[in-house]
Amino acid sequence: MTTISFVKENKEAIAAQGSNLREKALQNRVDIYTLGGKLRNCGGYGQCATCVVEIAEGMDNLSPKTDFEKRRLKKKPDNYRLACQTLVNGSVKVITKPKASKKK
Repeated sequence: MTTISFVKENKEAIAAQGSNLREKALQNRVDIYTLGGKLRNCGGYGQCATCVVEIAEGMDNLSPKTDFEKRRLKKKPDNYRLACQTLVNGSVKVITKPKASKKK
């Protein structure tokens, strides 16, 4: 078991190794979508890229980025992930709804 800390919400979720980050957020009533994301999200199938999160700590404890993530997040900082495409394999700190920023 591992811990997912949602920084803005001051909430922690316990997760099994390999848990999907989006599913664990929703199960623990953590809102990961902006208003636009709520209206047009794909339900976790990796098609819309509206579940963007920032990983504050523990990037090494996540699955590698998928090809879809690499394409959709190429202009975002390296610590941004799509929650629906991310599997958690160790403790992480997550910032939901990160401010829009470009890769430096």
